[in-house]
This record gives sequence, C-alpha cells and structure tokens, in this order.
Amino acid sequence: MSNSDFEAARLTVRLGAIAENYRICQRLAAPAEVTGVVKADAYGMGMEACARALAAAGCDTFFVARLEEGIALRPIVPGSRIFVLDGAQPDMVPALIEYRLTPALNSLAEIAAWSAAAREMRTALDAAIHIDTGMNRLGLPGNELATLAAEAGRRLDGLRVVLWMSHLACADDPADRMNVVQLDRFRTALAMLPPAPASLASSGGILLGKDYTFDMVRPGLGLYGGRPQSQRPNPFKTVAQLCGRILQIRRVDVGESAGYGATFRTGRPSTLATVALGYADGLMRALSNRGHGAIGGQRAPIAGRVSMDLITLDVTDIPPRAVELGAEVEFLGDTIALDELAAASGTAPYEILTSFKPRVRRHYVSGL
Repeated sequence: MSNSDFEAARLTVRLGAIAENYRICQRLAAPAEVTGVVKADAYGMGMEACARALAAAGCDTFFVARLEEGIALRPIVPGSRIFVLDGAQPDMVPALIEYRLTPALNSLAEIAAWSAAAREMRTALDAAIHIDTGMNRLGLPGNELATLAAEAGRRLDGLRVVLWMSHLACADDPADRMNVVQLDRFRTALAMLPPAPASLASSGGILLGKDYTFDMVRPGLGLYGGRPQSQRPNPFKTVAQLCGRILQIRRVDVGESAGYGATFRTGRPSTLATVALGYADGLMRALSNRGHGAIGGQRAPIAGRVSMDLITLDVTDIPPRAVELGAEVEFLGDTIALDELAAASGTAPYEILTSFKPRVRRHYVSGL
C-alpha cells in the first residue's frame, strides 16, 4: 500500500486450497476430466490468480459465462481450452474465433451461425452444444433437439462437436426427483446424437455419483470451498477468509442501543466493538441482528444493523485480552463457514462469494 500498511478489511484467498479442491474433484469424478469454472471473476476470488492456480494443478479446460471473460482469460491460460456458456450470438462470432474460444451453442440459430462461420473460413470449428433437460433456461429445447437429431449431418456441417452438455437444476438435493429426470433425459438425448464427450455435473452433480459424471465435470462452488449439498459434510477445503478490523470499543449500560434504528438494546452491561466492514464491502445488510463475527475463534453476535461501512458486535462474552483496537474479526473463514454465512444472510453461497467489493483488498496465499 502506498501510504499505510493499515487495511480496514481484507479477503484472503487460499490458492493452495483451490488446487486441493481441484484434486478432490479429480478423486471423486475419476476418470472424468475435471475442468475449472472461473466465471464471475472466479466466483469473486479473482480470475487471474485462481486460473493460474488451477492450471498449475493440471487444469487445462476452463468455463466462463461471458465473452469478455473468455477474452480476459485467454492470455492467462494461452494453451488451454476455454468454453463460453453464453453461446454464439452473431456479433460474438468474430471475437470467439479470434481468441480461440469454444461456444456452448444454445439453439439451432446459434448452431447455424457457427456453422456458417466455419464454412466461410473453410475450416472446422469446435463447438459444445447445450441441451436443455429441464431448467428451461439456456440450451436446445426438446423440439430443437429432435430437429438436430434428425438433421445432424446438415446442421452440424463444418462443426466439430467436442462436447454435449446439460445442467442440473437440483443437484444440491440428492433426494430431489429432478436429478433422475434430467439424467434420463440427457441419456436419451445422447442416444439420438452423434458420439462426442458429454458433461452434466457441476460441483453438486459430482457428489451425486458416477452416473452423473460422464466424460467431463464442471465444478465451480466446490473449487472455492462451498458446500454443494447441505445434507452431507463438505468435502472441500475453505478458500476465502473475510476479516475486518476493530476500530472502537466501548462499554455501555443496560438498555443502550446500537446502530441505525436502535434495533438492538443491551439487556446487561455490555461491551460493543465496532468493526470496519459493511454492506459496501459485500457483507449483507440482512445479517443485522442475526449473524456473527469471530475473534480468535470465538463468536460474537452482530448487535444492530449492518451499515454501509461499519458493523457492531456484542463482545461482552469474549475474553477482554482478545478484544483490542485493530484486532481482526472474521466474518467468513475457518470459524464461520460459507454456508452458515449464507444462511444467516438469507441467500446462497454463490451470492456471498460474488458480492465482495473491490474496497476489500484481496490477499493471495499459497497454503491451505
């Protein structure tokens, strides 16, 4: 830092844990290829650093959502295969070709546009083709799938299909019937189409078992330490640790309030600590009077509302020697797990990870 070593808040990203989570996916999904999903700035952890860590661990295939993400990723992993999930709208085609990006084609119209580009270039172009098996989001719906299957030779002219793919809607719940429905639909679709590698599972799908892993898996949340299925222990290592520093400590009497709206009042003589972290940093306002911070591995409840820049904790039960000005308070990490923070915030772990703002400086460490 230019003027001071003081940082009010920081996000520590353990690159060694990302690499280990990649290896865990390899063990769970073998012999399927394990790829790296680095969309949304690697789930908020920083695409460049995370992609390099994954590449060093042996990852050679990556998935992004947006064209611009693929363009940014290309110089980071120059020799790797990069799939773009948004597909190939006509105005995307030149950049997809220039940056050697492989689109996941989501409709017959996109297949036609990509095929036309291949014929114009007089070369074969790689393509993934996304089949909708029940999410009704992206991918070929049933009528377009039937047309493609009946006219594959003509429709796929100039294309080299390197992947048939679909996406599970309910992989976070292994008991959900939708998983079996989508698996059966995907198998039926594959039987109708020319042979090519297939992919159905992201992190939750990997945990559903080998029926779902096919030739390739696409972990995202698991790579970054999230628990893909709440009903079973998390097999993945913690990646992210979010901390803020204590700016002020005060002792207050019974009946005193804290924060905007006076939504918290003390029921005993209390010690309150104000921490430099708020919703402008990505800590959800929904944590007001619900969540916790941790000091030295001991939890302290949030007292009052989370504000833009600050949050107050009731640290009355924390040993005084641990509560001092400048001490770090963890809101995500080894004591407070990602799924716990998400539950307290009333949202999903994905939103938590992708909500951290640039004001929270990222620190990358190589260890677990």
